[in-house]
Amino acid sequence: MTLAKKNPLGFTVFTTDLNFVKKGWVVGLKETQNCFGVEGCKKAFEIAEQETGCFGGWKNDKLYYFDAVMIVESESDATKLGVENKQIGIYNLETNTYKELS
Repeated sequence: MTLAKKNPLGFTVFTTDLNFVKKGWVVGLKETQNCFGVEGCKKAFEIAEQETGCFGGWKNDKLYYFDAVMIVESESDATKLGVENKQIGIYNLETNTYKELS
């Protein structure tokens, strides 16, 4: 929760050391959709530790959401994985851009 407070617009970190991921496309896992609050943060972090090694959070309206995330190099792979994981969008860390998926 401290990461969320210090990064109100969002963050993506490695679960091993909480260092920020600086490169790649971010794709959330469907298992952690609608994770918010303390319990959601715990759930998303535990899944991230087991599955991907990356954890993120972002604010939408008034809620801060947490996700176990995958980091991929190409936009096309991120788009495919985003659709498979029923995501509404993917995010590029290098360019700070969000791509909505339809």
